[in-house]
Amino acid sequence: MHRHGYKGRKFGRETDQRRALTRGLMCSLIKYQSITTTLARAKEIRRETEKLITRAKKGGLANRRIIIARLNDHDTAHLLIDVIAPQITRNSGYLRIERAANRKGDNAEMGTISFVDTIDLKKEDK
Repeated sequence: MHRHGYKGRKFGRETDQRRALTRGLMCSLIKYQSITTTLARAKEIRRETEKLITRAKKGGLANRRIIIARLNDHDTAHLLIDVIAPQITRNSGYLRIERAANRKGDNAEMGTISFVDTIDLKKEDK
């Protein structure tokens, strides 16, 4: 058997659990600007989150609705679209992953994923 055409990691979970995990991690990343998780999870949510940031930078009602649907959280989606996206100046590569120390219990590789640009969340009140 070959693994051609398969996209994404499974994380030993079923589809709905995996989708909930990615949505939760993406929402946390947007809210807190930086999170520490396993390296595989960080690499996986970077793919999804960078696509959402690109949509947020383009703007428009359709993109706003898609972002709300993907994140499943109105407040986080509006934070991304109205506050974070206008502050990002680059065209791609919005996130960085840095390796952290291995986790103590199971020695899993950990990584910190964060925004490359500095984001000021205080610009929310206009």
